[in-house]
Amino acid sequence: MVKKSPPVHLEIQIRGNIPYGFLRTSYRKDGKVCHDTLSCLKGLSLEQLRTMQAAIQGNTVAKEQFRIIESREYGASFACLEMMKQLGLPQAIYSRTHEEWVRASMAMIAGRVVFAGSKLALSYCAEHSALWDLCGFDGKIHVNTCYAAMDKLYARQKPIQRYLAKKHLQNGIVILYDITSCYMEGEYEDSDLVDFGYNRDKKRGHEQIVITLLCTKEGCPVAVDVLRGNTKDETTVLDKVEELRKIYGLESIIFVGDRGMVTQANFKQLDHERVKVISALTHAQLKSLCDKGIIELNQFDENRIVEVIDGGLRYCLCKNPKVAKDEASTRQALLKKTIDAFDKIIASTKKCKYNKSVRIGNVLEKYKIGKYFLLTGDGDDIKYAINETKINQEASFDGCYIIYTDVHVDDMTAIEAVENYKSLQNVEQAFRSMKTVHLEIRPIFHKTDDRIRCHVFICMLAYYILWHMKQRLRSLMDADGKGANRKFTFAYCMNSLKSVRKETVDFSGTHASVITVKTAEQSKIMKELRV
Repeated sequence: MVKKSPPVHLEIQIRGNIPYGFLRTSYRKDGKVCHDTLSCLKGLSLEQLRTMQAAIQGNTVAKEQFRIIESREYGASFACLEMMKQLGLPQAIYSRTHEEWVRASMAMIAGRVVFAGSKLALSYCAEHSALWDLCGFDGKIHVNTCYAAMDKLYARQKPIQRYLAKKHLQNGIVILYDITSCYMEGEYEDSDLVDFGYNRDKKRGHEQIVITLLCTKEGCPVAVDVLRGNTKDETTVLDKVEELRKIYGLESIIFVGDRGMVTQANFKQLDHERVKVISALTHAQLKSLCDKGIIELNQFDENRIVEVIDGGLRYCLCKNPKVAKDEASTRQALLKKTIDAFDKIIASTKKCKYNKSVRIGNVLEKYKIGKYFLLTGDGDDIKYAINETKINQEASFDGCYIIYTDVHVDDMTAIEAVENYKSLQNVEQAFRSMKTVHLEIRPIFHKTDDRIRCHVFICMLAYYILWHMKQRLRSLMDADGKGANRKFTFAYCMNSLKSVRKETVDFSGTHASVITVKTAEQSKIMKELRV
C-alpha cells in the first residue's frame, strides 16, 4: 500500500523587509503539530509569493475563466452621497429617509454634481454608474421617478431652507444677496415665471427667469428663489429682508448687496435698528458727494482706505490702480472708434438714406460716449469737437469707488466693511458654478413653473454639496499652486474619483461585485473629503 504524502503549503515570512517563501508539510507527532521545510524560495516579490500561495491553495483560476462583464462609475457618486449624509441633508429633505422620493431626490442632487445633464439622462445613467444602486434602487430607472420626486421635493423647499438657515445663519451675521437671470428656450405661454427682461447673459430675443440667492459671507448657499423674468433687482430687496425675519427667524442682520440693488429708496425703507447695510455708491452718487463737498477727490488713495462719516453713514473711499488703468484704456479705445466713424461719415460724399447728423447720432448711441463731444451744425453740415474738459473730469474718477455702511464703527472697521462688500464675488462664483462651470443649470427642459423652481432648487442643493467638498479639498488645491499648471482642481478631483469603478466579475459562471482598488491619488482625495 502506497503511503499518502502529506499536503504541501507555502508559508510567507518577511525578514528585514525581504519576503521569503517556505514550502512545508505539516504532521502531528505526540499530539503536537510539526513542520518539515522542503524548500526556501528567495528573490521573489511579495505579490509573486502570494500568487503562488493562492495557486497551491486552489484559489486561482485560469485567465479564460475570469471575465469582467460590467464596469460602472462608483467613486464620485459615493463621495457626494457620503458628503450629503454627513451634512444631514437626507434628514432635512424628509425624516423618513427610506422613502423612494427622498432617495430619488438624493440621486438627483448628487447626479447634478457628478454628471449634470437632464433628468432623463440621469435616469439612463444607471447603466454606467452605481449612483442609483447607492441610493437603494435596483434595475432600470424611469424618468417619472425623478419627476414624482421633484414634485414632493419642491413642497419641502421652505423647510429645507429653514434647516440650512438655522445651521449657517445667526443674528448679527453678514448675509450676501445677489440676483441673476437664466435664459430659456422654447414656448412658455402658460408660465407666470418666464418673461422678457434685462438679460445678464446678453441673449437677446430669449425669455428668461430671475434667480435670487442668499449666501453666507464665505459663499455657502442657504436659500434660492425663482422670480418672473422681468423682475428688477431693486424690487426684491425689501421682500428678501422680510423673508429673513419671518421665515428664517433672524432679528438682526448685516445685509450686503450691490449698488444696483440697494437703492436710496430701499435704504430709506429698511428698519436700520434691525437691518444694517453694506453696499456701494453708483458713479452718479459718488459725483454728487464731491459736488456737495462731503468728499474730495484727493482723499482717494491707492494704498489705504479713507473713511468719511456723514449723517450716520460711513463712506469708505477706495482706489484701484488696475481698474483706473482699464477705465482709461477703454475710454481711449471708444474715443478712437467714435472719431474714426465721425471722420468717415463727414468725409463721405455718397448719398445715403439718412443725413450725416442722424448717422453721427447713431454712432454716439452705439458707443455711449456723447458727453465727450461737442456737436455743431445740422443735417449734412455737421462738425464735432472733443470736450477735453469733460474727459479730464471723468479721468479724475478712474478707479475710484465708495463702499458705504451704517454698521457702527465699533462693530466693524472700514477694512472689514470693504472686505465684506468684496465677498459678493462668492455669490457670483456660486452663480457661475450653477449656470456654467460645474452644474449647468441650462438648458432647462421643464415646462411647468413648479418644476422649473424645483430644478433651480436642486442645482442650489448640488452647489451646497459642491461648496462643502471644495472647502475640504481646499488644502489639497492650495498646495498645488495656481496658474495653468495647476493639477488638483475640483473637476480633476471628481474625474479622478469617477475612475473608481464598481465591477461585476464572472468566475467560471459565478458572479461577484468588486470595487476597484483606489490609487494613492484617489485615496488622498477621499481622505481630504473625509468620506
